[in-house]
Amino acid sequence: MTEPSTTVDIPAEAAAAAFAVTSSAPDRTRAGWLHAIADALDAAAEELVDLAAEETGLGVVRLTGEVARTTNQLRMFADVIDEGSYLEATIDHVNPDATPPVPDLRRMLRPVGPVAVFAASNFPFAFSVAGGDTASALAVGAPVIVKSHPGHPRTSRRTAEIVIDALNTHGAPEGTFAMVEGFDAGLALVDHPAIAAVGFTGSLRGGRALFDRAAARPDPIPFYGELGSLNPVVVTARADAARGAELAEGLAGSFQLGVGQFCTKPGVVLVPEGSDLEGSLARHLAPQPRMLTSSIAEGYAAGADRATAIPGVEIVGRAESDEGPAALVIAADARTVIAHRGELLEEVFGPITLLVRYAGQSELLELIGAVPGSLTATVHAEREESVEEVLTALERIAGRVLFDGWPTGVAVSWAQQHGGPWPATTSLFTSVGATAVRRFQRPVAYQGAPAELLPPALQEDNPLNIPRRVDGVLRLPANGEV
Repeated sequence: MTEPSTTVDIPAEAAAAAFAVTSSAPDRTRAGWLHAIADALDAAAEELVDLAAEETGLGVVRLTGEVARTTNQLRMFADVIDEGSYLEATIDHVNPDATPPVPDLRRMLRPVGPVAVFAASNFPFAFSVAGGDTASALAVGAPVIVKSHPGHPRTSRRTAEIVIDALNTHGAPEGTFAMVEGFDAGLALVDHPAIAAVGFTGSLRGGRALFDRAAARPDPIPFYGELGSLNPVVVTARADAARGAELAEGLAGSFQLGVGQFCTKPGVVLVPEGSDLEGSLARHLAPQPRMLTSSIAEGYAAGADRATAIPGVEIVGRAESDEGPAALVIAADARTVIAHRGELLEEVFGPITLLVRYAGQSELLELIGAVPGSLTATVHAEREESVEEVLTALERIAGRVLFDGWPTGVAVSWAQQHGGPWPATTSLFTSVGATAVRRFQRPVAYQGAPAELLPPALQEDNPLNIPRRVDGVLRLPANGEV
């Protein structure tokens, strides 16, 4: 691969040209491209892990698992397009007796066009150059231009080389994938008329600026951003009494995982006054390794200082570290948090969590209502407890609700939802799991089209053998399988 571009005109024009081919390529062909990328990354895994370990300090074990996750999701998206329901193929036959009469209508989802992807700092593989946004866009036939993250430049460049070589070797058109570097290149990508959508994982401030920029274009485009999340946890009084010490250990492992640099880190935990969890948590704090970048470390220190300076906020535990940031547990009562929600109910990226002491159900529900939109929400309760009100409140603010678990860990599967109300994400869609492809598709209906002009997914004899809804009835392929 040549040196990564710092301008976007050439790769954007190449992506626009490639779209004419990728958008009409058969599903099996695009699935083959995804498998080729996955196989090439697996073959280079040791080299990539060594590069990323040197640049990020995340460690060989963590990074080895992340490469495997990355190639797994590439193969999963190949399965998604092979299965076919991602097209949402729908057919209404002529019905002159309806009011108004129904013509022959056939609807499916089509790719939107070239997509810009902003890589994340905290996952140098799974949410980066060949990560989920790239995989889901390529799956539906949308060329991708990645704006790499400066926190791991050599890892990004090598990954991009591998992706481009795999695509070229397996017949994808030039321009199907490219990578650019630098702040200005990122802005130019969002502005470029060839770009039809943007995928972003990063900070609230940076994401909001790009979101507004995408909306301010002469032709506004969708911006799918994952921006920030508190991921609240509710611990009921009965759960705390039964296993508060056990929950403390689980919480400590979750919020310190990866030096607290996970988008699903539990940042606020609602506990009953006088909880056993609070009394046990400090003993599980541990010295932390370095953070991903100096700017992240500076942001963590500033956020922790702001929170601890608020009257009524107590430090429950702190673990100092010679190499990295201090792991920190802070606590406050419900009134303090409600009064300072703007400062305390904002994500601090790093190994810190806030315990909020509540006194009864009504105060608990008020606190849940004050938490901004999140990727996840968790409830720890005893089996015989009635938690319907709590569940209803958590559903309103989160995209994934967990029971008796911890949110750090996002399975790559058909049912996964990784997105939530603002500011967690800018849309209702997921960035992980099978339906992540829906972000980069748009519906097109064909009315009265001649049979020979219909896309294969909408042809009468279902040559693709995919699930379809015909005259309002969901129909599986003849053999009942895809």
